[in-house]
Amino acid sequence: MSAGGATPRVTLGLPVFNGECFLAESIKALLAQTYTNFELVISDNGSTDRTPEIAQEFADVDPRIRYVRHPNNRGSAFNHNFVVRAARGEFFKWVSDDDLYAPDLVQRCVDALDARPEIVLAHAWTAFINETGTVTNHVVYPLATDVPRPSQRFRSVLYEQGGDDIYGVIRTSVMRRVAPYGSYHMPDRTIVAELCLYGRFHNIPEYLYLRRDHPGRIDRVAPSMRLRSARLDPRRGNRWRHPAVRLVGEYLGAYLLAIWRAPISLPERFRCTGHLLGWLMRHADPLHKRKLLKSADPAIRALGTRSLAFRLSMKWRALNR
Repeated sequence: MSAGGATPRVTLGLPVFNGECFLAESIKALLAQTYTNFELVISDNGSTDRTPEIAQEFADVDPRIRYVRHPNNRGSAFNHNFVVRAARGEFFKWVSDDDLYAPDLVQRCVDALDARPEIVLAHAWTAFINETGTVTNHVVYPLATDVPRPSQRFRSVLYEQGGDDIYGVIRTSVMRRVAPYGSYHMPDRTIVAELCLYGRFHNIPEYLYLRRDHPGRIDRVAPSMRLRSARLDPRRGNRWRHPAVRLVGEYLGAYLLAIWRAPISLPERFRCTGHLLGWLMRHADPLHKRKLLKSADPAIRALGTRSLAFRLSMKWRALNR
């Protein structure tokens, strides 16, 4: 345990807004980690429920916890970036107020980073849980992020869904070189894409990350691009100052900027750019989702392309091509 002002080796950054339902359970899972040399930075974005009381209760009894309360809700993007700036550890990991973690997750990830200096991120496979913590689904890791060539890793991140690498243990020095967490459409995907250009990922083939699916998740309460972006930054709710074309443009531009500032060779930059153009052409096809939906299982097809079941089905199809 880090004590007496010693610098912790790992920073766990927990951005939260009105997370009273599962926050205590998530914090307990983090404090129960077998790896103890960490700090937990809880950044509260002006919560109006019991989040402040819950967080403060834990901070009062465990010196590893730093609880910071912001007076106003400035959006999830601000909160995600705040915990990165506040990090003191050699390694950094975003954690959620509703997910759970196997007791040895952090230890296994740190061991992998220590053993393999060429990797920039370590994580484990994802199992989905429901509101009561019961496992409802297991997802095999679908991405080729541990191959030597950066362009191949980049292509895999573009074309395949899943992995939840945004919640991996990341070298803080690399985390601070990539673009900050944006408030445009799906900034977690652009961050993972940029990170994979800095080095390989290591994924432990065990279900150590337990991602909770419940009615309060952002993709449930904010199903549209506009609503999700407004959750990331309330200013994005203004469609006149932030039209949809801007939200999509910033998302696509983030990929391009990542390619051209990453520490990779010129041929690799061109290969990545080619993959990005191919991916754009594929998604420009208005029949793309309909083709995927038509090929899905009838029970899943009835739920539509936005459903979690449909997305998981597409992951399995990608693995078995």
